[in-house]
Amino acid sequence: MPAVRTRVPGRVPWVLVLPALAGLAFLVLPLAGLVIRAPWATLLTRLGEPQVWDALRLSLITATAATAVCLLFGVPLAWLLARITFPGRRLVRALVTVPLVLPPVVGGVALLLVLGRRGLLGRWLDAAFGVSLPFTTAGVVVAQAFVAMPFLVISVEGALRAADLRYEEAAATLGASRWTTFRRVTLPLVAPGLAAGAILCWARALGEFGATITFAGNFPGRTQTMPLAVYLALETDPQAAIVLSLVLLAVSVIVLASLRDRWVNTP
Repeated sequence: MPAVRTRVPGRVPWVLVLPALAGLAFLVLPLAGLVIRAPWATLLTRLGEPQVWDALRLSLITATAATAVCLLFGVPLAWLLARITFPGRRLVRALVTVPLVLPPVVGGVALLLVLGRRGLLGRWLDAAFGVSLPFTTAGVVVAQAFVAMPFLVISVEGALRAADLRYEEAAATLGASRWTTFRRVTLPLVAPGLAAGAILCWARALGEFGATITFAGNFPGRTQTMPLAVYLALETDPQAAIVLSLVLLAVSVIVLASLRDRWVNTP
């Protein structure tokens, strides 16, 4: 019978507790200040303003579309990194995670250089198909997908590495094709990691600012997402900026709380 670990009572290690409390305060106090300074008396009126709903609607649509793009390309990429050994795999993995540490504004500049009208691929897209991505709603989706995809790839790759290969081998032995095995065996095995990665990807896309404003601009109704609306309102109407920030805060808390309860809950 395995030994049961119990916590040994003792003195509180204040040398660790005090810095921990300071760190918690550092993270929570700005959010508390946002809630305290919110214009609660006029909150409902401000939430009913058309520009708030336009920005929120656009954010939800583009974040969802960006997540779909990440799922389409990120899941196969995660499978490749987890299951296939090839020269330069470590370099590819490093390149996939670069957007995590790259300043978003730099990512927006890079997207302009590649997908802009005079970019490496954008010039060809414009000449051959008349497609121009910068400063469009599609450009917002591209910018959000660029910064959010690493969250999905890392999560799914980790789930694939932790999955038991014996189930896939058994399916192959029974005559299942690679696609059938992937669809009927592999995906159900990694479903929790896939769901967690998709939610993190969606949340990151929802809060994207730097790459979006650089690559897609800040045009109300077309490219002005919630973070961009907060930035614009902060210069002209700080109370409106607080209201918009509260909406984003509420969405983020709901998403992260759901993620914690369903997929990463630990005793």
